[in-house]
Amino acid sequence: MAHGGNPIFSGKNFREATQAPPAPQAPYGQNPYGQNPYGQAPYGQTGYGQAPAQGGWNSAQQGMTQEQLQDLYNRPAAGPADIGRMTYDDVIIKTAGCLGILVVGAAVALAVPQGTGSMLMILGALGGFALAMVNTFKKQPSPGLILAYALLEGFFLGGLTRILDNLFPGVGIQAVVGTLSVFAVTLVLFKSGKVRATPKLMRFFMIALIGYAVFALVNMFMMMTGAVTTPFGLSTSMEIMGIPLGVFIGILAIGLAAFSLIMDFTSIEAAISAGAPQRFSWTAAFGLTVTLVWLYVEIIRLLAILRGDE
Repeated sequence: MAHGGNPIFSGKNFREATQAPPAPQAPYGQNPYGQNPYGQAPYGQTGYGQAPAQGGWNSAQQGMTQEQLQDLYNRPAAGPADIGRMTYDDVIIKTAGCLGILVVGAAVALAVPQGTGSMLMILGALGGFALAMVNTFKKQPSPGLILAYALLEGFFLGGLTRILDNLFPGVGIQAVVGTLSVFAVTLVLFKSGKVRATPKLMRFFMIALIGYAVFALVNMFMMMTGAVTTPFGLSTSMEIMGIPLGVFIGILAIGLAAFSLIMDFTSIEAAISAGAPQRFSWTAAFGLTVTLVWLYVEIIRLLAILRGDE
């Protein structure tokens, strides 16, 4: 499983819940996996010269007709969903539910008056961050809290989109299309095996992510102190060969978010292979929603910077 990147998947709770159980260790003198020592009959069978055991498999079959036995043998084997294990369908359905709630929240923020929408954006930003922390470190996933996070993030994204779309008409729909396109491409590349979260790429990702986080904190501090007065701080006040610094930073951030999706897919695949409990499909849906929110924010910000001269 790919560790690092999205803290939701790399956290202790998710990793412990999705690890395959270790092979059983038999005590001294006993064989593992229920095998009997030499000289003892396996599977409850009687040895030569011994009387048959009472209450065994044969006695359980005595009360069943031939048709009942045949029906029992013809039944399909229980799948992961039948035994309470996580499946791809679970993750898809729950992720779709989270994104549906997010869209509802965004629609509300877009429909209300401008002032109310701005208040909802602030509420969504602060409340969404708080619930993200709670859901990340919560030992067991809570569907209610995860859906509440999606709703608050919808308020935030709807308010942000409204502000930027008023300044630069069309960036909202462009950001939605861009987010869906990046998600689709990364999923196709992952399923085809062309891109994987290898240790070398993981190291590069972590270095780039730390560098991006440091830049974001410095940029925020300079904007709060008034050291820079442009809308996006250093992203638009500094240029490299006539191109705003924010363009390069935005492309890097989108690449990091896209690779984070690859790591999310890797973690989900490993969890399903290990037979993780079904309830952790909510954790997977939450992790994907967090990454998609990050991706959308980076794309719409890059589009706004590119159109900043208009």
